[in-house]
Amino acid sequence: MEIDASEINAVDILHRSSCVLNGEHVLSLLRAINQKLRVVDLQDASFGKDFLLDLSQRGLTCQVLNLRSSHFRKLNMIGEFIQMHTLNLDFSASLTSFRENCFICMPNLKCLSFCETRISNLWTTSAALAKLPSLEELRFQNFSDCDDTGPYPSSAGGKAIGSTDSEGNDMSTSEDSSDDSDVGFSRRRRDFSLGELLPDVLVDLHNEICFDTWGMQDEEEVLPSSSNSRHISHIAPKKYFSCHPSPICYEKHYREYLIASLPKLKILDNLPITSVDRDRANDIFSRHFEYLPYKRKNKESVVSVLQKREIRASCTRMHTSRGELSNTSGKSHYFYTRSLCAAKVGSSACPILHPLSIFGSIPRDDCRSFRPRQFEYHPSDSSLMVFGTLDGEVVVVNHESEKIVGYIPSLGAMNSVLGLCWLKKCPSKLIAGSDNGSLKLYDIRHIPSATRGIDHNAGSVTFDDFDQLTSVHVNSTDELFIASGYSKHVALYDISSGRRMQVFTDMHREHINVVKFANHSPSIFATSSFDQDVKMWDLRHKPIQACYTASSSRGNVMVCFSPDDHYLLVSAVDNEVKQLLAVDGRLHLDYGIPSTGSSQNYTRSYYLNGRDYIISGSCDEQVVRVCCAQTGRRLRDVPLEGKRSGASMFVQSLRGDPFRDFNMSILAAYIRPSSNSEIVKVNLLASGDYDEEYSHSRHSHAFSSMGG
Repeated sequence: MEIDASEINAVDILHRSSCVLNGEHVLSLLRAINQKLRVVDLQDASFGKDFLLDLSQRGLTCQVLNLRSSHFRKLNMIGEFIQMHTLNLDFSASLTSFRENCFICMPNLKCLSFCETRISNLWTTSAALAKLPSLEELRFQNFSDCDDTGPYPSSAGGKAIGSTDSEGNDMSTSEDSSDDSDVGFSRRRRDFSLGELLPDVLVDLHNEICFDTWGMQDEEEVLPSSSNSRHISHIAPKKYFSCHPSPICYEKHYREYLIASLPKLKILDNLPITSVDRDRANDIFSRHFEYLPYKRKNKESVVSVLQKREIRASCTRMHTSRGELSNTSGKSHYFYTRSLCAAKVGSSACPILHPLSIFGSIPRDDCRSFRPRQFEYHPSDSSLMVFGTLDGEVVVVNHESEKIVGYIPSLGAMNSVLGLCWLKKCPSKLIAGSDNGSLKLYDIRHIPSATRGIDHNAGSVTFDDFDQLTSVHVNSTDELFIASGYSKHVALYDISSGRRMQVFTDMHREHINVVKFANHSPSIFATSSFDQDVKMWDLRHKPIQACYTASSSRGNVMVCFSPDDHYLLVSAVDNEVKQLLAVDGRLHLDYGIPSTGSSQNYTRSYYLNGRDYIISGSCDEQVVRVCCAQTGRRLRDVPLEGKRSGASMFVQSLRGDPFRDFNMSILAAYIRPSSNSEIVKVNLLASGDYDEEYSHSRHSHAFSSMGG
């Protein structure tokens, strides 16, 4: 306690022994040393949640903090860390992400290391790191020279990070302690390793300067000859090993994205960033990513956009009163709507994710929660959504108030509900189909919100069964609907008469997963099959022969028309997502989403915001990708993370909200079969914390599912 008055210049806390220390006692020691605290090296030590919580909330006065193998799950450093210049969280196997303002309390942090963590999202990560004004060196992996038989190369001209103070003076107190003070970016190998999942990768930096460690670089991504011919001075013609990579390192264009997003960064993964690297990174970023929606280049506040819109409106009224041209600025209403969206998305690095829960009195034989298998937004009422369950129930819910509007029990008539479609001209009606072939039309005006004493067949129409059904869709005039299933056939039904008109046989070589009518032409429909083909059909020409056939390299999971019917969006297994011209099936755009190598990674994609953007998700991945529909550039990856012990969630189905820009809902499933699944609402225009949203929205009647 008398250290402040002593001649001791600095104190290092180094924990190397196998003894178990008391976290509360260690905190007391750290607080007592206070301003003379220099290096805190507590790697490989576990002091419990209370220790980490206290440390992150109150902060530390040290310059170097080494918490290797810590048990942070979502980093949230809100205390004061004013003097800290080096932070090492290598091998923190639970660490998946940062809170948006995690690093604003570290204005002098220069060196940061996250090797072999579980951090994976480029967008949320770069947004958090951008708030570090002094950050110069960053690591998510170690790049080491194959010919280097000594220790891993250290930065800062060969000196160990953390071995000098803020004025450049030697921090080592003795020759014996010099190695121990090298705690900033220590290269010591751990006993455990994520390398089984993310193996060390050999990279030829002379030939593969892209650093795409899965070899996902496209030939067309080579820089123009003027840039490609420039000498890359810092890279010798030799190979390097990538050691202890975090999952983020396997993202396509990972290195270029971070270099372009963090302009002050000087070293990434032990490799210096040259002007050539930065030029190339900016070029690749501009071709493959959108900084903001609608090609906006600079972040703008919502207030600024609204002020400009009001000024324009005032000028328009003034000129109109004088009989002059009203549109003086030449900017339409859509310009400001898009500018507002860009401003909101730009300020929302971590979008709001809200697991949907419902309230209502539904008498059932047991206390099971609902298990949704399919869902659809209402076409004209922005508050309504319908979902069908694995138990054959059909539930209409107000997803804004989270209250049940209508409920139809299974009553043994239906199994899993796989097909749902609202009628457009009669929006109170919907078609529901289950995997046992049952097909019915319901009018929600006649569906009660409770079940007791109600005849649920009242107001419904039953159609002929379609065995092993997987999909139904109604045409634009509400006259016909089609059904497909686990077969090569498609059935056509007349809605008004309730009869099946025709069955078109052998339309594909394998089963047809999805069938969709065009949004505006009542006779045009498309089919997607696991035989790798997508076909366009016209009822006016008797669909004996397809209008055209377009092929994928894998089985097709999904097809849908763009809202204006100009395009077809096709999703094949393992992230093969393409946009075709609807008129003739020619390829318009390949979105280039990296594959995982899994033949069971079923991918589904839909349009968002009209035909401006698409959303794509797969059942083996815990992320939804948002891409520009016209350029294919990635705008954002939305990670899904459940509350339960950081459990990962995976995409089973998803839909864009037809009434709210950059809003969607996702049917997400936990990886553990015993865990419930949920419908999660996502708002990209508002910033929020998923954990907080999740904990505030859990109710006893939550949605759940095991669907695919």
